[in-house]
Amino acid sequence: MPKPTRRHLAVATALVAATAAAAAVTVTSSAGASDSAHQAKAAIKGGKAKNVILLIGDGMGDSEITLARDYTVGANGRLAMDKFPLTGSYTTYAVHEDGTPDYVTDSAASGSGWATGVKTVNGRISKTPGTDKAVPTLLELAQKKGYATGSVTTAELTDATPAVLASHATDRSCQGPADMAKCPTDTLAAGGPGSIAEQSVNHKVDVLFGGGRKRFDQKVTDGAYKGLTVTEQAQKLGYRVVTDNAGLQTVKPGQRVLGLFAPGNVPVEWTGKSAAVGGTDPQRCVTTNPNRPAGTPSLVDSAAKAIQLLEAKQKHSEQGFFLQIEGASIDKQDHAADPCGQIGETAAFDRAVKLARDYAAKHPDTLVVTTADHGHTSQIVPLEATPPGLSSTLVTDEGQKLKVNYSTNTPGQSQEHTGTQVRIAAQGPQAYRVLGVTNQTDLFTTISEALRLR
Repeated sequence: MPKPTRRHLAVATALVAATAAAAAVTVTSSAGASDSAHQAKAAIKGGKAKNVILLIGDGMGDSEITLARDYTVGANGRLAMDKFPLTGSYTTYAVHEDGTPDYVTDSAASGSGWATGVKTVNGRISKTPGTDKAVPTLLELAQKKGYATGSVTTAELTDATPAVLASHATDRSCQGPADMAKCPTDTLAAGGPGSIAEQSVNHKVDVLFGGGRKRFDQKVTDGAYKGLTVTEQAQKLGYRVVTDNAGLQTVKPGQRVLGLFAPGNVPVEWTGKSAAVGGTDPQRCVTTNPNRPAGTPSLVDSAAKAIQLLEAKQKHSEQGFFLQIEGASIDKQDHAADPCGQIGETAAFDRAVKLARDYAAKHPDTLVVTTADHGHTSQIVPLEATPPGLSSTLVTDEGQKLKVNYSTNTPGQSQEHTGTQVRIAAQGPQAYRVLGVTNQTDLFTTISEALRLR
């Protein structure tokens, strides 16, 4: 076991003192803090984790969390993600090819940061910024150590955040065999690893759940699987392919599974009026979506099945599993200035957070981390404000009006990411590492230390 550093010992000592003081006070507020002292004491013990569940709310900055909290559980309520015993912040910047900071990251560079521990340029997938060389990822290292692995998302499985774990690409757009224009050296014909879809199944990840069926329906152009679709390639590699919740629930432990639940991104759960110039009339969000096909599994359904399958595979092993779960369309609805779609996806993500925390309560050797890849545009502003961009007024579950503003780009254009630090929270072995203000690349170290990957 690695020897604790002076910083880690100092953090642990300070936290012991703080939690001892907290334990002497009975906390009865709705914040759910009454058990935090006990959880924090357990978390600072460090040690090895059998499992890691990493939850990524794409674009889920503090504004996005606050908006979902205010709307769904109230200003004094708490989401599941608010109840972790240990919470900090981390910085999210990308870099230019020369290593200088690029202050606003995209999901490819940010995901590559925690997946590899190396910062890179925007648009790149788990490759170096200057030399464009592949860097080993957490998933690859976990596989080498005998862990089961999985990735669950509401985006296309070839989108940036899931892609950073199981592929290496010069550009995030190189999602399927027909999408390789920006990755000439990554093509199979050039001796490269192929598209993100091909690499994902070639990595033999145990569980892959998300959207993006159209990428996997593309035909492989070179190599051993030439002429087959990527889906057919996956089946040759031992994957069972499912396309809806009924198929998902029939999957038994012991086989790799590829769940493709939509042609593109998985449709969002909630709908409503998008923000507009001059605002909208006060609205309640609609908690259904007529464009979401019946039988589409929810994020929490997919996450629960992934945990079940990965745990069953490792039942008789000392090593457990590494699972990443992404709520992807928090970001996508923020880009679209759609507050109801955004809140619904944050609420769906929060249910997956609760699932992970409930699992860890029964399996305390599980490290659970929740964070975001970057901040985004939505801001809660005074009702009397007249924002220059897009805004919408909502009527919350508390019966109060709330105005949300989207002004990081010209109306009619996609709203932009922001360069702010974002929340990171954790429980379980090595969770104390998230305390304070850390760097996004430090998350790679936290997980690799917890699983003893190095």
